[in-house]
Amino acid sequence: MKDIYKIGDKKVYRHTVDETDVAEFESGMVHPFYATFALGRDAEWSGRLFVLDLLEEDEEGIGTFLNVKHVSPALVGQSVEFVATIIEKNGAKMACSFEAKVGERLIATGSTGQMILKKSQVAKIEEKAK
Repeated sequence: MKDIYKIGDKKVYRHTVDETDVAEFESGMVHPFYATFALGRDAEWSGRLFVLDLLEEDEEGIGTFLNVKHVSPALVGQSVEFVATIIEKNGAKMACSFEAKVGERLIATGSTGQMILKKSQVAKIEEKAK
C-alpha cells in the first residue's frame, strides 16, 4: 500500500442524479428524488477515490462502514458534489468524512471506511462466505 495521503486531504466527486438513482423498490417508486441508498453508494465512491491511488497491484480495497445523514433532496438532473476528507488513517484502514451539496445547499453528511487487503485475502473471505 502506498503512503501518499495525510489526514485532511480531500477528493471531489460529482454525480448527476438520473432516473436510476431515485427511491424505487419492488412496490414501485417512493419519490422522484436521489435515494439515500444511491447517495450512500456515491459517498462510498468518493472515499474510494483515495484507495484507488493507494493500491499496489496485488491489493484491493473493501468498504468497512457507511454512515449517511440525508438532510435535503436532490432532483433528477441536478449535480451533486461530494467532498471526501480523510479523517483517520491506521495502517491499512482509512476513514473519510463527506459532505454532499447541490450548489451551496447541503444534501448529506456522513463518513465511510475502507480497508486495503491483499487480493489473496479477499479471495479467502469470498470462499468463506460461500
